[in-house]
Amino acid sequence: MKRILEDIRTKNFSQVYVLYGREDYLRKQYRDRLVEALTEDGDSMNYTFMRGKNCNLAGLIDLAETMPFLSERRVIVLEDTGVLKSGGEELAAYFQAPCPTTVWVLVDSECDKRSRLFKAADTFGRCVEFASQDEATLKKWVLSLIRKEKKQISARTLDEFLERAGDDMSTIRLELEKVFCYTLDRDCITMEDVEAVCLPRITGRIFDMVDAIGARDRTKALKLYNDLQFLREPPTRILYLIGRQMNLLLQTKELRAQGMDSRAIAAKLGIPGFAAGKYIRQASDYSTEQLKRALSGCIEADEAIKTGKTTDKFSVELLIMELTA
Repeated sequence: MKRILEDIRTKNFSQVYVLYGREDYLRKQYRDRLVEALTEDGDSMNYTFMRGKNCNLAGLIDLAETMPFLSERRVIVLEDTGVLKSGGEELAAYFQAPCPTTVWVLVDSECDKRSRLFKAADTFGRCVEFASQDEATLKKWVLSLIRKEKKQISARTLDEFLERAGDDMSTIRLELEKVFCYTLDRDCITMEDVEAVCLPRITGRIFDMVDAIGARDRTKALKLYNDLQFLREPPTRILYLIGRQMNLLLQTKELRAQGMDSRAIAAKLGIPGFAAGKYIRQASDYSTEQLKRALSGCIEADEAIKTGKTTDKFSVELLIMELTA
């Protein structure tokens, strides 16, 4: 990312830019910064933007060979075309000797680093990955946005906000806008504000369900299951998430027994640091044997669905009833 900003600052641009990775918010921000720096306002003659799988690469290569009209350069942006994953051989061959007056910007969430196109782009241009940001970076970013609005938030409330919003920056930005509107006339964002405005994610509801199972609260667990179905969440995905949560709790319990603290456990399991404390607390509600039995129950329920012994909806209901017995 720093290399792109340096290119923009010095106006010394590469001929090919590949922006890839699952962090959409950053990827599109840097796409826009590049386009703004590379083009002049209103210059539609020398700027081409193509989105989707059905782009004509041969036609675009012909266009790239055309001299720009009353401008220093021509800019071609390809977004979500899939060429970074497969089918980009023609473009890879062209990048061996591209037209010096054309700059290509390829933007996609998925990328095959072994492909000829990626290797050619990496040789003759810049390839930048926009991966999910770590907890410290997200907190720093969110706090900067909050300060810009001249508001304050406690560390505990910030943790709860990120727990609900997740680690996708686009989602975080939208959820934060909702909080700003809700607290328009106040300078402090409270826990009550976050709970009122930001709905728990699906994984948060699964966490609550596993809490209820640990407390043997069958009524609450089944209610949460019905709530998830009302949100059109498939029973098979709910089953997968219950199994995933039980597996994480089992690993948390084992790592805790080895003397690891919350930060080390978060790093080992690949979960946010602000969530590790909740996992440790929830794992303490179960014995190792209970967690192993729960995982076995998830496997049996999945097998019953796949073999047609029971319906997916009933199989998950039966699992919840067994776990809360």
